[in-house]
Amino acid sequence: MYAIVEIAGQQFKIEKDNKVFVHRLKADEGSQVTFDRVLLADTDGVVKVGTPTLQGASVTATVVNHLKGEKVLVFKKKRRKSYQKMNGHRQYLTAIKIDDIIL
Repeated sequence: MYAIVEIAGQQFKIEKDNKVFVHRLKADEGSQVTFDRVLLADTDGVVKVGTPTLQGASVTATVVNHLKGEKVLVFKKKRRKSYQKMNGHRQYLTAIKIDDIIL
């Protein structure tokens, strides 16, 4: 059983007991969060597709911890102009563990 859920503007394929990294959520560590925007659900080969979401479907998850992602380096250069610029970025993430998919 899996579902496609929209969390913080992005779509994730989730299954029960999976750990997913999403953009930073405004929730404390150890708290329960519920996501109502379930776009698709599959139960033993029976696929339900929402228009745009499934009515009454939701996903509950537990916030494991808040962390920062890997550093992404941004390098800009213009040749023969003596211009080069290096910049780095680390995205704030939240790790969540999927507890239940309710259809």
